[in-house]
Amino acid sequence: MDKLVINGGKRLVGTVEISGAKNAALPIMAASILAEGEHQIRNVPQLRDVSTMGRLIANLGAGFHLEDSTALLDCTMIGNFEAPYDLVSTMRASVLILGPLLARLGKAKVSLPGGCAIGARPINLHLMGLKKMGATIKLESGYVLAKAKRLKGASINFDTPTVTGTENIMMAAALAEGRTIIENAAREPEVTDLANALISMGAKIKGAGESLIEIEGVRRLEPMDYTIIPDRIEAGTFMTIAGITGGDITIKKCRPDHLDALINKLKDSGIRFKKVRDGIRVIGPERSFAVNAKTMPYPGFPTDMQAQFMAMLCMADGTSVISEKIFENRFMHVAELRRMGADITIDGGTATIRGIPQLKGAPLMATDLRASASLIVAALAAEGQTTVHRIYHLDRGYEKIEEKLQLLGADIRREKE
Repeated sequence: MDKLVINGGKRLVGTVEISGAKNAALPIMAASILAEGEHQIRNVPQLRDVSTMGRLIANLGAGFHLEDSTALLDCTMIGNFEAPYDLVSTMRASVLILGPLLARLGKAKVSLPGGCAIGARPINLHLMGLKKMGATIKLESGYVLAKAKRLKGASINFDTPTVTGTENIMMAAALAEGRTIIENAAREPEVTDLANALISMGAKIKGAGESLIEIEGVRRLEPMDYTIIPDRIEAGTFMTIAGITGGDITIKKCRPDHLDALINKLKDSGIRFKKVRDGIRVIGPERSFAVNAKTMPYPGFPTDMQAQFMAMLCMADGTSVISEKIFENRFMHVAELRRMGADITIDGGTATIRGIPQLKGAPLMATDLRASASLIVAALAAEGQTTVHRIYHLDRGYEKIEEKLQLLGADIRREKE
């Protein structure tokens, strides 16, 4: 197990390149199950979750190889329909193979998913949608058992937008008989990217990125050769790093249009932005201002940026309030930030952050993926040395983050525990 050792207090300056989006790569890899043949998926980040998804698909009978940033998947021989607990339990996105397996093989046995402990994220909406499409579903000994001769198009209205639920139904509907309409669909860029990947395979999809998506099922899909979008959460994390260190960071290979809600809040806190070719330049103030935020489904403020944004506000002038409206247990980073001297109080789903002059380095423990990133953000601006333990969480979502930070002038190194 590794840890990160950070000596903070440096102003970070330079250029960083953003990796491909993990949350786009995983569903697009799952979509490869839908078509026989050899798929090439480009701009794939080399992350633990990507390797897990690759092993999961290989376990179904496919060939998988990740070379540089290209995932090669040969799905000609998919025959196994079971996703075992030992693979699924480490990553919630594993449930994304349920829809494709059911659509291609007519049956699936998928362990109930695991992943970060940031609150209940049930898959009941996935199962509701598949049942409406004609699947019979049983829950047995921790597994979802699903069967359908051929799925049929249906009208599916989600009670609340669900990213993986929208993606699962969209993939299943691509090979279903007839038309499927998803109402109150998730609008995240990663959902749109999956739709574009499916369209490149021959799927008929309209409305991705809007709250109503229409899919006309086809009999057969072809292998894809597709390049995924940049990771907006990684880009947003570097924006908060520029903010808290008073840095000047040019973020290349990113899509600022995917981060409008975050960028608007960062502007309110005193951060300046300048458009550059293939990215954006982020200039942090000497000291940022307090600002309030409320997490919402896209295009609102992203819950995956809440922890990093809070870390930045720990040294802002004034009092900030953050309301977490997506997950009920996503303030686990607060206890660790307090160890650094942060003045944060929690009342239910609301955090009040009173800015202090200076955070202090401390030994810290990462609890989930985005919490890990928030501790890095705080440590880079803290006085003295910070050690972040259990960074395997971080490695699930950030590719070579310490190397990228070193190029910006950070004093950060990875060590064995």
